[in-house]
Amino acid sequence: MHHQSPINWMKVLAMNTTKELGKEEITDMVCSIWEPLSAAQRRMIAQHLTFKQFKKNEIIYKEDEQPLQMMCLIQGKVKIFKEGMGRCQIVRVVKPQEMFGYSAFFAHECYKTNAMAFESSIVAFIPMNIITHLMRDCHTLTQTIVTQLSTALGKSDDRIINLTQKHIRGRLAEALIFLKDYYGVADDHCTLNISLSREDLANLSNMTTSNAIRTLSSFASEKLIAIDGRKIKILEEEELLKVSKNG
Repeated sequence: MHHQSPINWMKVLAMNTTKELGKEEITDMVCSIWEPLSAAQRRMIAQHLTFKQFKKNEIIYKEDEQPLQMMCLIQGKVKIFKEGMGRCQIVRVVKPQEMFGYSAFFAHECYKTNAMAFESSIVAFIPMNIITHLMRDCHTLTQTIVTQLSTALGKSDDRIINLTQKHIRGRLAEALIFLKDYYGVADDHCTLNISLSREDLANLSNMTTSNAIRTLSSFASEKLIAIDGRKIKILEEEELLKVSKNG
């Protein structure tokens, strides 16, 4: 069995934003999510893993395509969205060291969503036939993937309830808190570590862009947040939480 000291890959990525990652580092990062793996299992992943850099707003996969690969975000940020009725709804966002793009395979379906890079991103790909082979060989990996799917489903259920039952202010407040918890903040401890267009923020909050702009301005005038272009600072997190909770 292959063992190595745990690596905080989020810290590694944060310290090496300008460094070009190689296949060995990317393979180690993916394997670290599924430890413990045997040396043979790690070699199989290394042999079949590929990776690609995506530009900002570049599509990673499209609705109705066949899900042939499990994907792992290595660097950057990705949105999963559904188009229809003249607008799109962001149903999920992905952060580094997170798997995506594989649930449709286990459902024996084509993709029902699209994935796009929020910013310049690196994505690793592992063929699903390799994943299923590893799952037959490694019960721990199977359990990890089932847990990931179950957790994602639970979060999706929560978001559906919140996006349909809360008023506009509650939905936007929740989206801002969610982004803070998910992507973190800059060195000033209050600026969200993601740059979103007003349209994306609206699509994440299930509202029109004009409503998102008005509600953001309202939060800013109440000194709950500060806005500098696409950068948003959370000034009064407790008050935002109250707005989110009260809906």
